[in-house]
Amino acid sequence: MTNINHKEKLLEIYKKSFDISDIENISKEDKQYLENIILNIDKNKGVYTVLITLLVHKLIDSKQDIRFFQNKMKKGFSARTIDTKYITPTLKELGLPSMAESGWLTRSLEQPYPYTLKYEGEISGKDMKKSFLKIVDSFQNKSSLTENFLRFILNGAISFKDKNHIAIKKISNGDELSISTIVSLLEEHFTENYKTHGGSKLPVLAFYAMYKILITELGRYKGCELLPLGSHTASDRTSKSSGDIEIIKNGKIFESVEVKLDKRVDITMARIAYEKIARFNPIRYYILSYIGISKDDEKSINKLILEIKKKHGCQLIVNGLLHTLRYYLRLISDSKLFFNNYIELVKEDSEIKTIHKIKLKQLMKKYDLL
Repeated sequence: MTNINHKEKLLEIYKKSFDISDIENISKEDKQYLENIILNIDKNKGVYTVLITLLVHKLIDSKQDIRFFQNKMKKGFSARTIDTKYITPTLKELGLPSMAESGWLTRSLEQPYPYTLKYEGEISGKDMKKSFLKIVDSFQNKSSLTENFLRFILNGAISFKDKNHIAIKKISNGDELSISTIVSLLEEHFTENYKTHGGSKLPVLAFYAMYKILITELGRYKGCELLPLGSHTASDRTSKSSGDIEIIKNGKIFESVEVKLDKRVDITMARIAYEKIARFNPIRYYILSYIGISKDDEKSINKLILEIKKKHGCQLIVNGLLHTLRYYLRLISDSKLFFNNYIELVKEDSEIKTIHKIKLKQLMKKYDLL
């Protein structure tokens, strides 16, 4: 085993991955499997991240059978720990596609079976399971392939990053942006039918851009800190966070915000919020929905709000997404700063697709902001 850690090894190979014309020892069959992985990086980030983790570890410890990726397996190791500590954070630093925390958050990849060709876990995507297991089998049985396999995948990730880069200039003129212009533009950006996932995170980014300003300007948030954004793909019940946006004070959750684009607030959603309030004890908990509140559940929700306030002291606030955004825009000192924050978040967030960025640029042109 080498003395170099996994981050250092990944960075070392990354620097060799911009040009892979010298690679000759990859068979035609393995190349097809690798190309399938690369072609589906955006849809199968878990597979891509897990492969990078296994490849990097194989380079560091050539004697390790990387198919045994859990400590509880005989002669196994904790691949997820390596990914969480070194691989995923480094991919984020490099601006390459990455998971929120770890590739092993993908349920199909964390099944307690070795990654042999008979692996029982289901892996979604056309021929993805076969491609993944064949690649693992190839470099496990011929370690000389490891570095070039890793270079091949990283080269694909670099190309994906370059293709996904859309230059969106921040607004530099000194004029304030009108609130009506911002809200109209954002509504169009949120509600476009993109025919792909990721769009539901756009309003989350808008409110995060807003809170970056609110915690510096409003006395209510004195001494508060805005936690980094997590993934928007986890379900409400399984998420380890209290909401899409979390503000802490003195190390404890102070305020949480749950943002819903295409879901109406019903009593079930309110009860899930209650569970999180009981667990995290925020002072305020917001559910903001673009669609609004279910009329059938409005009385039940209001009753629950009173119950939560009485039992936990937390104020559960259910409101319209655009209405709240418009109100916050009246509170802050610089609407242009807010919009530039939003541009930056859209450009940098790994769950936002090229199509979302292109649409934002088009809308900025439509509203004479370019």
